[in-house]
Amino acid sequence: MTLPPGACDSHVHTYGPFDRFPVPDDRSFTPNEAPETALRHLHDHLGFDRAVIVQSQGHGFDHRPMLEALAIGAGRYRGVALIRPQDTDVDIAAMNAAGVCGARFSFMSHLGANPPAAAIHAVADRVRQFDWHISIHVAGSGLVEHEAMIRSIQAPVVIDHMGRLDLDEGLDGPAVTTLLRLLDTGSIWVKLSGTDRVSKTGAPYRDVAPLARRLATHAPQRVIWGSDWPHVNLHAPMPDDGDLVDLIAEIAPTIETKQALLVDNPTRLFGFTNVL
Repeated sequence: MTLPPGACDSHVHTYGPFDRFPVPDDRSFTPNEAPETALRHLHDHLGFDRAVIVQSQGHGFDHRPMLEALAIGAGRYRGVALIRPQDTDVDIAAMNAAGVCGARFSFMSHLGANPPAAAIHAVADRVRQFDWHISIHVAGSGLVEHEAMIRSIQAPVVIDHMGRLDLDEGLDGPAVTTLLRLLDTGSIWVKLSGTDRVSKTGAPYRDVAPLARRLATHAPQRVIWGSDWPHVNLHAPMPDDGDLVDLIAEIAPTIETKQALLVDNPTRLFGFTNVL
């Protein structure tokens, strides 16, 4: 599929090069090397002009690979960091100046213990002056469990990977209903990413299209799309990123919906200012 000018892949990770940026000993998983050069090559091939690099537990709190990528991209990239309440104002301001625009919290057991609500609120208070968003990585029933906490965050909130919903619950299941309610608040967004993780049938992942299309129709101004490259921690065959891109045609079938999903919404949420 040909992407519109200014298209943004709103969820990617980078790892390495490991000779300069080794992974920490306390990492929750060991990624394969996936440096900015590989990301740039992929996006040039697929037709993405912009991307959001999300800091991963693979590098923990060592943000150097992401920060270097932001510098190399010179406005092409924005970043989402792992921020702790004890991080200094100077460090946060430096990240903001480098192009970071959000802080991420994970509620996935394989990535470590759930963050306390107090820590999330403390970070949201710290980054509010920079208009950052708070990214929440949660799965299925966890979305229902943490609904009240998510609502209480005093910042724009982005739910990663469609909340990793269980398609077996159907489009009227409790997790989908919860996500729709959250979108109705007007301050909560959702990434139509992680398609391969949500799918039950595998490539080309068409079983996910009805869910993604429903979310895009329900909140057309607060949906964004991401590939989740380089697809770490998978228990299924590695996805073809071309398949993921081609599925956008089923999720956002009109020129207007593609423009909103891929260009206008991410430009507004992440604050891209570079001239294409």
